[in-house]
Amino acid sequence: MIKKIRELARKFDSKDIGIDLGTANVLVYVEDKGIVLNEPSVVAIDTEADRIIMVGQKAQAMMGRTPEHIKTIRPLKNGVVAQYDVTLRMLQYFIRRACGDMFFRPRVMICIPGGVSDVEKRAVIDAALEAGARAVKLIDEPVAAAIGAGLSVNAPEGHLILDIGGGVTDIAVVSLGGIVVSDSIRVAGYQFDEAIVAHIQKKYAVHIGERTAEQIKIKIGAVYEHKNAKTMKVRGRCMKEGLPKEITISSKEMLEAMMEPISGIMEVLCRVVERTPPELVPDIINNGITMTGGGSLLAGLDLLITDVTGIKTRVAKNPAHCVVNGCGRSLSKLAFWQERENVEDTLPLA
Repeated sequence: MIKKIRELARKFDSKDIGIDLGTANVLVYVEDKGIVLNEPSVVAIDTEADRIIMVGQKAQAMMGRTPEHIKTIRPLKNGVVAQYDVTLRMLQYFIRRACGDMFFRPRVMICIPGGVSDVEKRAVIDAALEAGARAVKLIDEPVAAAIGAGLSVNAPEGHLILDIGGGVTDIAVVSLGGIVVSDSIRVAGYQFDEAIVAHIQKKYAVHIGERTAEQIKIKIGAVYEHKNAKTMKVRGRCMKEGLPKEITISSKEMLEAMMEPISGIMEVLCRVVERTPPELVPDIINNGITMTGGGSLLAGLDLLITDVTGIKTRVAKNPAHCVVNGCGRSLSKLAFWQERENVEDTLPLA
């Protein structure tokens, strides 16, 4: 009897949840539980029946292997909603998985990258409300990343955050709980992958897929020269003969392959440093640059940034989880949840 009462109570217990709605992955943080879900932002759709057949990891495993009537789609591009209906259904699936069969709909906080328009913000809010949220709050990703990295964001001192996600890189100086100066560039993990694909096509006349490029990046990707170069055997399709071909590539090649996208990020980073108020510059020098996001794990990137800027750079602990952890930790601290819960309240943080 007691067990049944507890199960019933859990259904009526609505938890607040935080969502990192990334181009590459969706991470969900449930209040008092932590991260409960980390899945690729991929949906497999049967175009003939107009229905979703797989979401997340199972959908990603189907990429490049499906018959003509099944399409694998990434409904988010550069950190924003690119295909509304597919994003809506993907969110419904993830919220249902994270919350189970709770009677009350959850209140949701969603991280958004810098540089998004009001229309793009509205699309995120509307999709979350339609997906089952009863109230939605947006939080800037650099702020969430700083909180998740354990920085004292509410203190009267500056912290420089470099968050490299799947589709967007956000760079911001955070102080007193808000963003002082920021910029973003739609160059990140996927552009690294595309650069690797283009390099191998140009040098070896071999075509490789998206997932192969990602594995190359993870295993031997580097942007800072090391004495001991790594090598990796890669299989793809010969563009001249159309037959399978195996090649061996080295980490030294990755320096050349990824220099263009990395240069774009470095330019924006230097621009943010130049625009930082003089009063906060000593803080940035003392505290250094904190890197978050999955893209920050690219070998040698912290060393390259230190060389270029002259500012010590470190990669945060569990960088891929900083944004969602910061979002989750903010759930209990926002007065928003005590305010009226309607659409007018679903405004981004200032």
